[in-house]
Amino acid sequence: MELRMTTTFPDVSISTERLVLRPFEAADIPAHTEMMNDELVTAWTSAPHPYTAADADAWVGRIAPAERTQGCGIVLAVTEFLTQRLVGTLRLQNTNWRTLSTEAAYVTAPWARGEGYATESLLAVAQWLFRVQKFERIELRTAADNTAAQQVAQKIGCISEGVLRNAWIARTQTEDGGWTDIRTDLIVWSLLPEDLEGVADHMADAGYASFSDWN
Repeated sequence: MELRMTTTFPDVSISTERLVLRPFEAADIPAHTEMMNDELVTAWTSAPHPYTAADADAWVGRIAPAERTQGCGIVLAVTEFLTQRLVGTLRLQNTNWRTLSTEAAYVTAPWARGEGYATESLLAVAQWLFRVQKFERIELRTAADNTAAQQVAQKIGCISEGVLRNAWIARTQTEDGGWTDIRTDLIVWSLLPEDLEGVADHMADAGYASFSDWN
């Protein structure tokens, strides 16, 4: 008889020197709406387009909290420590509590790109998952042409495991300014606890903030 186990992540906030990762709040709705209407977000995610304030309200009030309470994962708003402005989102999904594995996905706001925030937030969550939650595997899936997402995976030490051919629907802009669906491959990446050895020190040497605080 197969052992079935269901649990949930704690209602957590994770801090670095530059960032606070916390649950979404109603005050995030305007910035979240703007972020999700960005061209790169539209191209590489399955979010509705155009993304309305009603979509953001449903995300903040219902969809994101349910990811945690239903045991699927957790959704965290990525915010700047000093300004408290929203600079991205990090989502853990498709969590398997028996194998202690989960899939990570991330979005960075257009006004915050180039700061290393996606790398910093993903590394902080990985450390929390491995050290505190005792997880054994994090998986990432990036569209074949989404080089920015692939660079984030590489920076934190992820290993490329292979390609899921024709497995994702991205979007591209048409000549009239609209959007059309296109099929694309997905690159599968994984991160194990031993892959993080030395990564934090290397990132600190490169100027990234430390990753040590959660509550």
